[in-house]
Amino acid sequence: MTRIESLKDLSGMTRDAVIDLLYRIGDDDLVMGHRDSEWTGLAPILEGDIAFSSMAQDKMGHALAYYQLLHELGEPDPDTIAFGRKSRQYRCASLVSLPNNHDWGFCVLRQFLYDAAGTVRLAALTDSALVPLAQLVRKLQTEKKYHLLHGRTWVLKLGKSTHEAKQRLQTALDGAYPHALALFEATEADEPLVQAGICPREQELRSQWASAVSPVLTDAGLTTPETAAPVYGGRAGKHPPELAELLDGMQLVYNIDPSAQW
Repeated sequence: MTRIESLKDLSGMTRDAVIDLLYRIGDDDLVMGHRDSEWTGLAPILEGDIAFSSMAQDKMGHALAYYQLLHELGEPDPDTIAFGRKSRQYRCASLVSLPNNHDWGFCVLRQFLYDAAGTVRLAALTDSALVPLAQLVRKLQTEKKYHLLHGRTWVLKLGKSTHEAKQRLQTALDGAYPHALALFEATEADEPLVQAGICPREQELRSQWASAVSPVLTDAGLTTPETAAPVYGGRAGKHPPELAELLDGMQLVYNIDPSAQW
């Protein structure tokens, strides 16, 4: 595997594939971070409130780091990437767009599935031939570790508590799992990334993720929807209507005067 020491060394299909990857994982983290932030002041216990607020800050920081790499590759600056695009231009998976609906069980279940996927992806990217990307994700892994621990702890706590809690958690899993599978929606970037040694195929990452989450779900007394069909489309800009609603609120101040300096 030939190491790519600088983003400036990327060209052609490989460069385009890296841009595609960075938009996908950056947009996932930005939107998921926004959803996490919606629990600030509203979580059922203070610990959960603080945890979701902290995770929101971390995820938005991760998105900023990915967007900065994109900017180095000639894409717009991070603020423009985050606030200057419409929903159809986002490349996030549908899982992160789904509304919270004040459903704690759904949100901790989603958070566990999401951060398990992120843990698998970051672990793979630490061995990436693209040195700047590998160096970045090594810095992000520690925070992701605690995010995953939080989600796992809550899934087990709810799954092993009351019958009602377990039933509601199972309903959340049945609804979220098809969207979680779409975190691994393949794009045209797959093969160039594999050939350059930058990232494994999405199918391979999905298999690793499924092997990681299945024992936890079983331990919580839940049944994994093995035959669920992935809700694809997010990587191509096809999103639930709730994403546009989220962006309208997130981009409101920026859109008043995009040229303003803060």
